[in-house]
Amino acid sequence: MKNTFLILLIAFIASSCQQKTQQSFAFADTVEMEEEISPMTRQEEIMPPAPPTPPVENKEVIKKKIIKDGSIEIEVQELNKTKAQVDSSVAKLGGYYASEKLNNTNWETSYNLKIRVPSSNFERLILSLESGDGEIKYKEIDARDVTDQFIDIETRLKNKRNYLQKYNDLLKQAKSVKDVLEIEEKIRVIEEEIESSTGQLKYLSDLVDYSTLNLTITKTKDYKYTPKKRGAFIERVKTALLKGWIGFVDFMVFVVKVWPFWIILFFVIHFWKKYRRRKKDKK
Repeated sequence: MKNTFLILLIAFIASSCQQKTQQSFAFADTVEMEEEISPMTRQEEIMPPAPPTPPVENKEVIKKKIIKDGSIEIEVQELNKTKAQVDSSVAKLGGYYASEKLNNTNWETSYNLKIRVPSSNFERLILSLESGDGEIKYKEIDARDVTDQFIDIETRLKNKRNYLQKYNDLLKQAKSVKDVLEIEEKIRVIEEEIESSTGQLKYLSDLVDYSTLNLTITKTKDYKYTPKKRGAFIERVKTALLKGWIGFVDFMVFVVKVWPFWIILFFVIHFWKKYRRRKKDKK
C-alpha cells in the first residue's frame, strides 16, 4: 500500500511541474507578442493622427463691372476721308453714334461724335483711331469699377421683392378695410422702389456693356477776311430814309400808347403850379 501511495504522489508532482512549465512558456510568448505590438501603440499615443483636410469650398467668382469711357480730339488734313474711316470702324465693331454734330466756321471744320461701342471692342476702337491719319491733340480714358454699387443694388432689389411677397401674403389674410388700405399703400411704395432700383440696374448694365467715346475730328482752315458786300449809294440812302421813317412812326405809336401817363402828368403839373401860386400870395 505504501508503495502504491508513493507512486501516485510522484505522478501528481510530475504532472504539476509539467503544467507550470507549459504556463511559463505561454507567458513568455505572450510577453514577446506584447513587446512587438506595444511600440507601435505607444508611438500612436505620443503622435496623434493628423487632422482631416477641410473640404474645399467652391467660392462664387464675382465678375467685375467696369465702366469705360473717354475723350479724344484728332486734327486731320482730310476731314471727309477720316470721317468715312471712323464710320467703317464703328460699324465693324458693332457700335453706333449716340450723337453727331458738324461745325463749320471761318477757322475750322469739325465733327463732334459721341460713339457707343461694346466694351469688349473699346480698346480696338481707340487703337484704330490712334493708328489712323491725323495728330492726336487730346486724349483721356477713364475706367470706373462699379461692382460694389451693382451688388448693393441687386441685394436691395432682392430684399424688396421678398418684402413685396410678404405683403402680398398679408393682403390675402387681411380682414378689415383699414388693413387692406394700409397694406396696399406699403405695396405701392415697395413697387415704386423696385421699379427705381430696376431702372438704376439697367442704366448701369448699359454703361458696363457699352463704352462711350467722345471723338472730335478737326480740320484747320487758313483764315481769310471776307468784307461784307455793301449796296450802291442811292440804295443805301433809300434804306436810311426808310429806317428813319419807320423809327419815327414807332416813336409816335409809343407816345400814343402811353396816353394815360400824359394825362396824369398834366394834372400833376397843374396842381403843382396852383400850389406855387398860393404860396406866393400868402407871402
